[in-house]
Amino acid sequence: MTAPLIVLLLGAFALAYLLGSIPFGLIVTRIGGAGDIRQVGSGNIGATNVLRTGRRGLAAVTLLLDALKGAVAVILVALLMPLLIPLAPCVAAVGAVCGHCFPVWLRFRGGKGVATGLGVALALDWRVGLSCCLLWLLVARFSRISSAGALAAFAAMPVLFGLLDGVGPAAVAGLAVALIVFIRHRDNISRLRAGTEPRVGRKAA
Repeated sequence: MTAPLIVLLLGAFALAYLLGSIPFGLIVTRIGGAGDIRQVGSGNIGATNVLRTGRRGLAAVTLLLDALKGAVAVILVALLMPLLIPLAPCVAAVGAVCGHCFPVWLRFRGGKGVATGLGVALALDWRVGLSCCLLWLLVARFSRISSAGALAAFAAMPVLFGLLDGVGPAAVAGLAVALIVFIRHRDNISRLRAGTEPRVGRKAA
């Protein structure tokens, strides 16, 4: 890999990271009068924790904006670097999720990457993104555990990319995103194994 290519890919990652690091959950709850979301429930800035404020509208807006910033990051990089498709957009996908989970503005304490991860998946391949969204909703609906739905969706993501797009940059990006999401859900995984993970509609642990 040549030095100019590395510089361009680093630029793609950095741009996507900055877009991904916009803390929409924090912004939306403050504008909506719900206070500092970091002082609510799990302290997470994602849509699931925003839902714990009892403001479903704010949670829906947060979910949409977090997904949108991931999709915009991938699409923007694809437009700016058309000669580097599909490599640069895949790097951007990982960068956007890293930005959401580890935002520089919040001392690297961000969300868990679910909405942003689904957004980048939709932008890379809408079939994979849509399949993961449906799997997330179905598992969460029947288990009434949001984290179970998220983990199921992201476990399937690299497999779906591999099946639909072959073993290439998208599959590698899907695997990287899934690993980040699983790492950010390590406490949830521990509670799922212990049978103490909160269900939707109950107070967070």
